[in-house]
Amino acid sequence: MRLRPRPTVSRELRFCRWLSNAPDNAPTASDNEFWLRKLGKGQRRVSPSTENERKGNCMEAGTTAKEETSFQIVSTPPETPYINVKAALSRFTTVSYLQPKTQRHAQTNQFVDLKVLKLTSGKGGNGSVSFFRDAGRAIGPPDGGDGGDGGGIYVQAVEGLNGLAKLKTSYRAADGEDGAARQLDGARGKDVLILVPVGTVIKWCMDPLTVRDAVQAWRRGNSRVALRDAINQQTVDLQCTGRFEMDQKPTHIQLFRDSYGPGEGWYFKGKDKAYHEDKSWFTDLNDKVKIYDLEAAESELRNDRFPLCGLDLAKPNENPICLLKGGKGGLGNMHFLTNVIRNPRFSKVGRDGLEQHFMFELKTLADLGLVGLPNAGKSTILNCISNARPKVGHWEFTTTHPNVGTVKRGFDGVSFTVADIPGIIEGAANDKGMGLEFIRHIQRSKGWAIILSLGNADPLKDLNLLISELGGLEEVSKKNVLVVCNKADIGHENPASQRKFNIIQQFCQTQKWDAIPISALKEQNIDLLLQKMAVCAGKV
Repeated sequence: MRLRPRPTVSRELRFCRWLSNAPDNAPTASDNEFWLRKLGKGQRRVSPSTENERKGNCMEAGTTAKEETSFQIVSTPPETPYINVKAALSRFTTVSYLQPKTQRHAQTNQFVDLKVLKLTSGKGGNGSVSFFRDAGRAIGPPDGGDGGDGGGIYVQAVEGLNGLAKLKTSYRAADGEDGAARQLDGARGKDVLILVPVGTVIKWCMDPLTVRDAVQAWRRGNSRVALRDAINQQTVDLQCTGRFEMDQKPTHIQLFRDSYGPGEGWYFKGKDKAYHEDKSWFTDLNDKVKIYDLEAAESELRNDRFPLCGLDLAKPNENPICLLKGGKGGLGNMHFLTNVIRNPRFSKVGRDGLEQHFMFELKTLADLGLVGLPNAGKSTILNCISNARPKVGHWEFTTTHPNVGTVKRGFDGVSFTVADIPGIIEGAANDKGMGLEFIRHIQRSKGWAIILSLGNADPLKDLNLLISELGGLEEVSKKNVLVVCNKADIGHENPASQRKFNIIQQFCQTQKWDAIPISALKEQNIDLLLQKMAVCAGKV
């Protein structure tokens, strides 16, 4: 509990100090009359567009994820107070997360890069109904304190973390404590701080249980492709806002609390609600307090917004970012002492918090990404050039989860990070295999090193297959591309290997890409590979 200071002391209270030992910081009847008159001057019929004013949000310290959006706008202001948007359900969920646990990959126990969290902010504490007690006085002036504000949910990106496995599935901030006698305000609820790795993208999502119930019929007897198509056909209606009032472009999702409306949320002690509603002095008071409730609701609407494309934590942030703000505490009965109401036996209850689901998606911040077919030698190369020690084998899909290694050229040379993801197979664009599921970890990379095996029959066909599965030649050309022809040692016994490399080199010259033959197993041409990788990663 804490004692709320008052900047000034009224003349009436100074005069009566010798009569009582009551604290001298309580609002007097004249203070409350002035406050209520100030609210009464603002009595107006608030239109929905004014009530839902678009000013700011609690994401000021965050960075909105940059993404090409194709949302269907159903209606825009002034027809409705919000921009009504329809979006595909797949934007706010992931097919792999909807699969039963028995169908998920084994690497989920050791590397978690996707998690859905249920977050709940705290409820505000209730105001107190209390009266000062003193010797020789049966009942004194009201001294009920205000309730404390509820705790909020905060997130902060820090260095040193490399996964989301330690995150719990739900977080709940503490509620604010109720006010107490002698003008003591309730303590503020404790906040919750969630620490995530750098490179985490946070998106709003629907309740996973609701989504699973919606696609229950598609889960049995259908592949993941059919399930993804079914999710793409389902749309979600969202109420969004823009950067400013009457903006026609949606930028933030509006979140709503299940709190009481204007003129409601009273706590009565002694007499019930029906008794007070029949009294003219209470109805006059309630009409003025409605303005206070409207201002509190408007403040909530301004803060309860989340970026439509998500929150991108690509850099460590010094100050935590507020995802969900707690509810405001209720007013104690000392605020309702007036010349007419001498014994207010009522107070305001605290406002509700927020409960939402968010999808935390980790996108590794690597300078260079290794892409290739299964068993092309990506893990062997990463093992050879960096400090990472991924599992190496002669079978396909030896790599089941992304590996990141740091490469340093010489004692004072430049350093860069390299990410190795599972192999990509034909049909990966249609969610086949596991490589495309981890493509998010190389999306931020400045360059891609495409690993080919000269031991295969047609490496050029493999290269075209990888380009097709990664989004086409136009999409791949947006990155710095280095084509690495591994297992070139076969060429000593097979002259056809040299012809395969020449064909690859001619194709790369048309695209202005670099191509280099190496042997990761025998560590041949590795120095040249490191030099080319540094250029591709943008470090030279």
